[in-house]
Amino acid sequence: MRYITFDDEATLSPDEFFMDQALYEARQALAEDEIPIGAVVVCKGQIIGRGHNLTERLNDVSAHAEMQALTAAANYMGGKYLPDCTLYVTMEPCVMCAGASYWFQIGKIVFGAYDTKLGFGRLNQKITHPKTMVTGGIRENECSQLVRDFFKNKRAKKR
Repeated sequence: MRYITFDDEATLSPDEFFMDQALYEARQALAEDEIPIGAVVVCKGQIIGRGHNLTERLNDVSAHAEMQALTAAANYMGGKYLPDCTLYVTMEPCVMCAGASYWFQIGKIVFGAYDTKLGFGRLNQKITHPKTMVTGGIRENECSQLVRDFFKNKRAKKR
């Protein structure tokens, strides 16, 4: 595994750097004709889990990017709790994924685009673990543009 360090000369903040990695995963989903959402789990500067949407390929509505990354991270850590880890995801997690983050006891969630229809924030209640910190809007434009373009192209193909 490769460790990543940041010094004073870094041009990207750690949040931006790891969101870049989540965007890479989202582009992988796009290449597979999946909704382009990607996620990575980071612990102590190291990516320990990666995932992107696989709902179509696996024919599984629960195969969201967050679920893939959280499961990979828990397997890497050898346990089910991730309190010292951060989940980076390109879209605000849905209620299912936010609920899963509760059970994984993830330390922090950083997401890109807000999801006003299905994101957990619209419920105005705390679904995540009480100790989980949440930050949104990192690389928001890039993250939301991927999803907008995906659905725009899908609608154009139906015509």
